[in-house]
Amino acid sequence: MKRSTDRMRTTHVGSIARLPQVVEPMLARERGQAYDDAAFKSAVRGAVTEVVRRQVELGIDTVSDGEQSKSSFNNYISERLTGFERREGTPSGAGRGAVAWSGSRERAVFPEFYEWYGRQVSEPLSAAGLVVCTGPVSYKGQAAVQADIENVKAAAAAAGADEVFMPAVAAATVAASRPNEYYKTEEEYLQALADALHEEYRAIIDAGLVLQVDDPRLISQYTMAPEMDVAAWRRWAQARVEVINHSLRGLPTDMVRFHTCYSIDIGPRESDLELKDIADVMLGLNAGAYSFEAANPRHEHEYHVWEDVKLPDGKVLIPGVVSHTTHLVEHPELIAERLGRYARIVGRENLIAGADCGFAATARTEPEIHPTVAWAKLKALVAGARLASKQLW
Repeated sequence: MKRSTDRMRTTHVGSIARLPQVVEPMLARERGQAYDDAAFKSAVRGAVTEVVRRQVELGIDTVSDGEQSKSSFNNYISERLTGFERREGTPSGAGRGAVAWSGSRERAVFPEFYEWYGRQVSEPLSAAGLVVCTGPVSYKGQAAVQADIENVKAAAAAAGADEVFMPAVAAATVAASRPNEYYKTEEEYLQALADALHEEYRAIIDAGLVLQVDDPRLISQYTMAPEMDVAAWRRWAQARVEVINHSLRGLPTDMVRFHTCYSIDIGPRESDLELKDIADVMLGLNAGAYSFEAANPRHEHEYHVWEDVKLPDGKVLIPGVVSHTTHLVEHPELIAERLGRYARIVGRENLIAGADCGFAATARTEPEIHPTVAWAKLKALVAGARLASKQLW
């Protein structure tokens, strides 16, 4: 994983709005309808080529495939694991935007907002049934992950990308949206998921790509479980950190970055955990870098946390300096100021400029943040990082 040795490097969280040519066949595949598989794969290759090229042209240093082959950052894994079956029903806790946060602290405090909001946003393509664990979990996604790897490596080579990362979901987020009816305990279920996901993680790193482990559930569990206080959440989260570390066993830490977020895109966010309660738990993960929300108005002030929490030697922070929760495009000078705050505390070489979260975690015909705005935010991110580089180097 490359570091900011002579300038402020840039990246993002991974997902970019799926291009129109992949959405229709993806929708058909998700719903078990007929579609042309060869045409879909060709469309995905073309989409990956285009989004990688655009990232490089903007000046993003560490690029991704935009998750163009995936219906969501989470739901894609159902096709790569054995032991699951799809049933009629609504997914529970499936991730960002799921069922208007039914049963959460957010919904309890702002029920009118979430009823209104649910009417404004189209349902994700992946909400076509409930996925349940009914048998032993193992990994069967070797061909799928290799196709993703080949697509992004070819696109990166053609565009001249500096470095490539690939997101992959974490066990706790998988388990949260897929009820267990097979394993005797939740611990056994999580262990089986970790063992299976280890294969995908290793394939990504073996291909020379930086692995990003995505686990929004690690901190959104607090919002989704009103019965938990912070102490109970910390115990719950530390157990999940151990599971993630098991899934990363034997893999080089300096090729792993970890991303977590609060799972909500546009919302009041009063129930978000504070970074001061999260930071030490997050640092317990065996990763080389940590990506988290730092740009939206609920969390921008939390850079002060790093004045008290020491970043371990050799580790990197990837704070969000542009937000996925608003159509306002951040001014490059503000982005540079945000980076400067962190640099003064943890050191410029221990920073990479990132985004709060992905701009299209779930494939939608109508993304919450318009794609033209998302690209403008990435352009501003690069401009702000260049300003910061002039100030810090």
